[in-house]
This record gives sequence, C-alpha cells and structure tokens, in this order.
Amino acid sequence: MKPTITLSQKQLSTFLLNVAVVRPVFIWGPPGIGKSSLVEKFSADVGLPCVSLLGSQLAPEDLIGVPQIVEGKSRFCPPAMIAREQAYCLFLDELNACSHEVQKSFYSLIQEKRVGDYSLPSGSIVIGAGNRAQDSAIVKPMSSALLNRMVHVQLKAQASDWLEWAYATSIHSWVIQYIEMRPDHLWVQPPKTEEPFSTPRAWHMLSDALYQFGEHATDQMIEAVAFGCLSAIHAGQFKAFIKKVRYQYSINAIIKGDMRWPDKPEDRDVLYFLAQSFRAHLVRELPESKEMLADSTQDLTHRSKALIKQLASLSFEIAQLVVSNEDEALDSLPDWYLVEVARDLPRIVIN
Repeated sequence: MKPTITLSQKQLSTFLLNVAVVRPVFIWGPPGIGKSSLVEKFSADVGLPCVSLLGSQLAPEDLIGVPQIVEGKSRFCPPAMIAREQAYCLFLDELNACSHEVQKSFYSLIQEKRVGDYSLPSGSIVIGAGNRAQDSAIVKPMSSALLNRMVHVQLKAQASDWLEWAYATSIHSWVIQYIEMRPDHLWVQPPKTEEPFSTPRAWHMLSDALYQFGEHATDQMIEAVAFGCLSAIHAGQFKAFIKKVRYQYSINAIIKGDMRWPDKPEDRDVLYFLAQSFRAHLVRELPESKEMLADSTQDLTHRSKALIKQLASLSFEIAQLVVSNEDEALDSLPDWYLVEVARDLPRIVIN
C-alpha cells in the first residue's frame, strides 16, 4: 500500500479530528516517526482514553475472547481491555503485521465496532497504524476486505513539527540545537542491514540518555550512545557538534571572521561538521537566482569563497564536499553560485 498523499504531524492531527470520529483511519509510515504518540495525543484531545493493541503479538482469541456457556448456549466473551462501558479510542498498532487469521478477526470490529455480541460504546474511535513494506519491518499484505474498511493516510516526519513538540516536551537542548541546524537528519529511510538509524524516536532516546548522563558525560560516552541510537553518519556529526558546543566553535563566528577553521588533526571531525553546517547555511541563505542577491547575501558570496579556499588548505576533500551537489539526500546549492566557485576556485569544483 503506497498512499500518494502524505501529511505532517500537524496536518494528520487535523485529519484525525475530522475523519477518525466518523470512519476508521489507518496511518502508514516508517518506524519511529511518532504514529503511536500522535494517536495518543489525538485521544487526549478528544477526551477519550486510548487502548492500544499490538497486532504483531495478537492471536484471534485475544480479540474475540474465549467461549463460555451461558444459559446452555456458547458465547464468546471479549477481553476486559476491549469490553469497556465508556467510549474510548482503540488503537490497532502494527495492524498489518498480524497474521491473516487475526486480520479476519478485525473485520467486524473495524467495520461495525463490534466483537461477537459486544459492541464498542457509542462515540468510540478505531484507528490502525503500520509500517510499509519498504521499511524493512515485519509486515504482511492486508486483504482487500480489510483495506477497504478504513481511510488510509501516510505520515511523514517534518522537522518543524517535531521541534515544536521537542520544545514542549523538554527534549535535551543539544538534540534540539542539532536538529535546528540539520533538520535533514531527523529521519532516514530504514537501512537494509541490521544497524541503528535516525528517527524522531531515536533522537528522543538519545535525549533521555543525555539527561541521564548529565553534565559529566565524556566524549567517549556521548559517542557510544549516539552511535547506539542514530545512523552512523549522523552519530559522527552529532559527536562533532557536541565538541563544537563544548569548545565554543561557531560557524557564525567563522563566517564573520571572528574565528578560524579548527586545524588540529584531532578536530578533523569538528572540521567536517562545521563544513557541513557551512554548506547548509549557504543553501539556506543564497537565493536561487543571482538577480535576487541582497547586499548581505552578496557579502556572504564573497566571504564564502574565501572560506572555501581556507578550508581547502586544511582538507581539500572536505572543501569539495561543501560545493558538491552529487548527494541527492542534500539540498542543492544555486547553479549561479557553483558557476562562480568554478570560475574563481576551479580546482575545488573540478579535480
């Protein structure tokens, strides 16, 4: 299932408030981007308790219950978690990870809000969620009958929404500052190999660990926990970012000329991080068209070429990365700027 429309966290909240109250909704998305927490917040917003069932751990009897003899007749008694007297939000997490037998048990629950003889209280809401096949997660094809019982939408990770949540939730300031500088590092597509990868959930885990370490975390421990939570390239840059924070390196100070690029061999990781931050700054500040240059961005254009030349004297490869547009995961620098760099610093662009 590949829904063509994707929504951010804020957009999905609005979507649920208008759609989930009248029809069951299924939220598609990769692991760790906040599907569960978003449903829990939605439940709180509408004043309903949230009851979560994990599809990958269910058997049919966990849903429909076990048979009992009542007045000489067999009757299935659903579990107490489902059979409630007051309205609630039933969250069927990892719904597409359960077996087909369990999926069939959900048919009447999703369509009619009924399990055997038990019907969910009036006002109850049913929401499902699951990962996609391309996410290297445990998923099973959903039958057309189950698919057709729900409204489908895909959730995307959006840094601006996550940062707003992070401030409200008191996520560690180092994590917030890093994502503000590198919003493109908030989430990556799950890798095919068994290794940590960056997601909003992974950054939250890193925040919890940093709080637990407190002010006494060594560079080695920060490196260990970062590589234990994040994609390797992001973990390495986060480690360099912390060194930058601790030793007062600032890309803004370097651009202004108040500070020079770090030139010690042991600070090469910091140099790489600062160069990447410098590139992100150029992408953000330089206009797409040269005709749109203001005085401030004209000064930045001239200053940046001098900084790239200085950077090349320390590491030619890192200087080339600043002006490279070969990485599709990165936003591109304006073509007019690359033309100017190629003219003034030809060895940087053409090696």
